[in-house]
Amino acid sequence: MIREIVKHPAKILSQPCEKVTEINEEIIALLDDMYETMTEYDGMGLAAPQVNVPLRIAIAELGEERTLIEMINPTVIETEGSSVDIEGCLSFPGLYGEVERPSYVKIEAYDRYGRIYQLEAEDYDARCILHEIDHLDGILFNSKIIRAYTEEELEEMLEEEEE
Repeated sequence: MIREIVKHPAKILSQPCEKVTEINEEIIALLDDMYETMTEYDGMGLAAPQVNVPLRIAIAELGEERTLIEMINPTVIETEGSSVDIEGCLSFPGLYGEVERPSYVKIEAYDRYGRIYQLEAEDYDARCILHEIDHLDGILFNSKIIRAYTEEELEEMLEEEEE
């Protein structure tokens, strides 16, 4: 089921989320709905508060293959490096900006089957994971923007890159 994306300045977006205490049918259905919603709105990641659920659950598609990862109660174990790149967010339509984030992350999280796993990611994948985990902590990307861009400016930059 495709859910409505919560838009800024909704209060739920700036509040830390609660830990998931039990992975049950409701949580699995939420994960499925989040994937359908993210795909429908052409996102790269989505956090539960963005669909009005204040739980520590996020998903992201990583790599060129866009492999789906599901993160329940994710914890950042380690970060390294630093990079600046342009980000957007489904909860901030039309807003894009340069954000500095670590260029490497190692996380630990649970999957839909209750299994704990660790994952290492670099560059864009690390950025995507950290953006979604920030959502779970009530931290929004607009508070980290170094330089903002409109959708038109972003399209012009992409056109110039293609030339």
